[in-house]
Amino acid sequence: MSKLGKKPIVIPKDTKVKVEGGKLILTGPKGSKELNINDKIFSTSISENNNLVLKLLKKNEKSKVMWGTTRSIVNSAMIGVSTGYEKILELTGVGFRAMLKGELLNLQLGFSHDVTYKIPKGVKITVEKSIVVKIAGIDKDLVGKVASEIKMLKPVEPYKGKGIKEKGQYVLRKEGKKK
Repeated sequence: MSKLGKKPIVIPKDTKVKVEGGKLILTGPKGSKELNINDKIFSTSISENNNLVLKLLKKNEKSKVMWGTTRSIVNSAMIGVSTGYEKILELTGVGFRAMLKGELLNLQLGFSHDVTYKIPKGVKITVEKSIVVKIAGIDKDLVGKVASEIKMLKPVEPYKGKGIKEKGQYVLRKEGKKK
């Protein structure tokens, strides 16, 4: 049995859940999201104490593995529509700057040219003090993917620590060459 799959998902006060066959529609203050759930394997129901319960219809090894994963995906979507997800990136280096130009994020990263990143739909990016980039959205996967793509434009180098990193990320520094 899946330890995670058995746990009920708590529905916050300001979030509404609608179950229609194989679709689960979550609506909250940050937005709404629709998830497809295989109704041949799982049944979803809302208990009297405002919890969403995912039950297994067919018990075999493959469905037990999918049970915990499906519950985690639904829980992430629930958190996304109620509070949202946010990642904070920091630009470290002389002359490293970020600016928003409509749907494009313009980055000066020490190259001879500016790097532009097209912001996908469903993600909101804000720039503070030209070196702090905040990425927010309701989809955990999309927010993480955008943060990862921006970090890969200029990874942090280990000698001086220049590059783009997440807030709180530890960079293992190396010692330079000695005379």
